[in-house]
Amino acid sequence: MQLYFMGIGGTAMGNVALIARELGHEVWGADTDLYPPMSDLLEHSGIPVFKGYDPERLLKTPPDRVVVGNVISRGHVEAEWLLRTRRFPFVSLPALLQDLVLSQRDNIVVTGTHGKTTTTCLAAYLLKSNGQDPGYLIGGVPRDLPKGAHSGQADAPFVIEGDEYDSAFFDKLSKSIHYVPRIVTINNVEFDHADIFRDLVDVQRSFRHLLRVVPDNGFVLINGDDPNSSELLPAPWTQVLKVGQGEDNDLVITDFSESLEGSSFRLTWRGSPWAQVHLRIGGFFNARNAAMAALAAGLALNPRDPTKLSLSALAHFQGVKRRQDALIDSHALTVIEDFGHHPTAIRDTLHSLRVRYPDYLLTACFEPRSNTARTSVFQSAFVAALKEADRIFIAPIHRSETLAPAKRLNPAQMAKELTASGRVAYASESTQALLEGALDAYEHTRPKRQLFCFFSNGSFDGTIEAFVKGVTRC
Repeated sequence: MQLYFMGIGGTAMGNVALIARELGHEVWGADTDLYPPMSDLLEHSGIPVFKGYDPERLLKTPPDRVVVGNVISRGHVEAEWLLRTRRFPFVSLPALLQDLVLSQRDNIVVTGTHGKTTTTCLAAYLLKSNGQDPGYLIGGVPRDLPKGAHSGQADAPFVIEGDEYDSAFFDKLSKSIHYVPRIVTINNVEFDHADIFRDLVDVQRSFRHLLRVVPDNGFVLINGDDPNSSELLPAPWTQVLKVGQGEDNDLVITDFSESLEGSSFRLTWRGSPWAQVHLRIGGFFNARNAAMAALAAGLALNPRDPTKLSLSALAHFQGVKRRQDALIDSHALTVIEDFGHHPTAIRDTLHSLRVRYPDYLLTACFEPRSNTARTSVFQSAFVAALKEADRIFIAPIHRSETLAPAKRLNPAQMAKELTASGRVAYASESTQALLEGALDAYEHTRPKRQLFCFFSNGSFDGTIEAFVKGVTRC
């Protein structure tokens, strides 16, 4: 089958394109903004990728099916042409996945506001380390697996990141509901994606819809320490297991500690010791991610006794690119790139960095880029999160002209409040100004040990790469 991916540069779109080609389909696509790591993966794969959109190109190489990414909206030149002519059938990405791969597999669907990518990667990595050839679709670039997507053996579990975002402009179901789950993990539930959800209740409604398609021989693994997740229950039609720090959880995480070497903790399954775990990555949130992944993978292989799964490989897990990704790690300077774009994720990451790098001057550089981060919804929460840093640089709102002034995040006000709280904070007029300010701050604070963490769910207009080059020359 000939498949054309409209918006192939997205992490999920690009990885599914790789799976489709692995399954023997002919694949090509187009996009406007292509940047690493997905641009590198697509280039090395040999999949033809065109920049920009043109309906005439579709006529020259007629596809059997057009896969429409969820970044495509009404008014898009190719989408409008397809709707007008009905020349080729089109589907959302999740619907294609359900049809091509997931309908015949035992699927582990990893969901939650935070930690989906890392937990998905951990579960696939553990299954592989225990002798399986799982299928997986990871919304990022794993360091411990050959690539972010793999079809795996037909009789092995398939691990997939289950985003609550909608599927396409014509398919408003959350992606995860298409994924035919047997095991669902819910890491946490918070308000996000303000462009499609009205409030937390609306987000929870989507998660409840997902729980209703888990079969009676399946499992729901839920964060037992998160009240927002617990409010999704009961789900009497399936088996619910809780993961957390409290003794009332089925899988209990205790004795957590972290340092420059990583983190360690104990897992206890229903009162019996399972494992002492060592991770090379820090943050209690990653301990919970690992616990969720371990239980999901263990249940997929042995529903009666998940502790048969060996967790020894976790000591070697390196994580996912752009998740606390150390670009420079020296005695005097550490530079970290992180995908964080929600205040909770930023707060938890900065807190972990503070614990692991106690003697460092901690600088956070934040780009408001996601559809929710650009709005005023989390204004106060972002200020509270960024207070974990000593020094803060806030980039201009990405594509601010698409938002009404009253609905935009106010970086200048944020900087004012952060400064009043005793931090050093700047709202930059451009990413170039932010780059120059950060380089100047680094130079004038030497030789004190410094840590810079850049938060963005996009390219940050090349600022991170330019900063690394700049400090290397200093």
